Amino acid sequence: MTAFILRRLGQAILVMLAVGFIAFSLFRFVGDPVIFMLGQDATPEDRERVTRQLGLDRPFYVQYAAFVQNALQGEFGLSLRQVRPVSTLIVERLPATLELSFTAALFALLAGIPMGVYTALRRDSWLSHLLLAVSLIGVSLPTFLIGILLILVFAVQLGWLPSFGRGETVQIGWWSTGFLTASGLKALILPSITLGLFQMTLIQRLVRSEMLEVLRTDYIRFARARGLSDRAIHFGHALKNTLVPVITITGLQLGSIIAFAIITVTFADVPVMAAYLCLIGLFFVIINLVVDLLYYAVDPRLRAQPV
Repeated sequence: MTAFILRRLGQAILVMLAVGFIAFSLFRFVGDPVIFMLGQDATPEDRERVTRQLGLDRPFYVQYAAFVQNALQGEFGLSLRQVRPVSTLIVERLPATLELSFTAALFALLAGIPMGVYTALRRDSWLSHLLLAVSLIGVSLPTFLIGILLILVFAVQLGWLPSFGRGETVQIGWWSTGFLTASGLKALILPSITLGLFQMTLIQRLVRSEMLEVLRTDYIRFARARGLSDRAIHFGHALKNTLVPVITITGLQLGSIIAFAIITVTFADVPVMAAYLCLIGLFFVIINLVVDLLYYAVDPRLRAQPV
């Protein structure tokens, strides 16, 4: 296990160095930060002064080394748009993004897995057919349309839930959370369902197909021949062996939710874009490492093999 973790950590470091190089390249090839900061009417003297202050007159490898060193400390310079530290902007927005992302992923798991198991075990029931029809709708409709429809019904017509905002938050150190207030929890419902509905239907259909495949295997027939109860067969053997692909999809989808829920770039604010790219790369690396560790916990065949 230790060798496995060390190997994965080594791979993660290489991935983050590659992502950091791509993010650093944005500073070199996406516009001129000096012009962004000073404008087109800046004098040559001002441009030269800012170029020296930003370190853009140094060799490429020196700039990259400085970028990596600063990134390890969480520093990505100033936003060209707001002229504020990028780390401050990220810290202000990160709690809301992570809370929304994990709530959406939790909703997808808690709803998708039971629905997938039920539609696999009760294939001919009317409820199973209804759930499959709902899952088909959830896969087919675009996310923005789902969000508009939910706002129209539950916020505009019924008035049960807020259509925007985060509600009241509680400050715990630098972290602001809406989990501890009623309005904060209500504000999470519509966006988390909007983000998690596609993932829920994907997990449901994946669990169903994997469950049906596992139920046809020889060891399930042997378990029935031994006289084990349906509950022990379905949940002790079949469901456990369907979780490996579910863990993979859930990890990838969680990374996608975080990636696409953080920011919409409408201005070439290169430091913000670079920090965003590094942050998303870090999230995916951590999620993949957790997924690999969960493989070990779920599948005993992997623990029996050298890694």
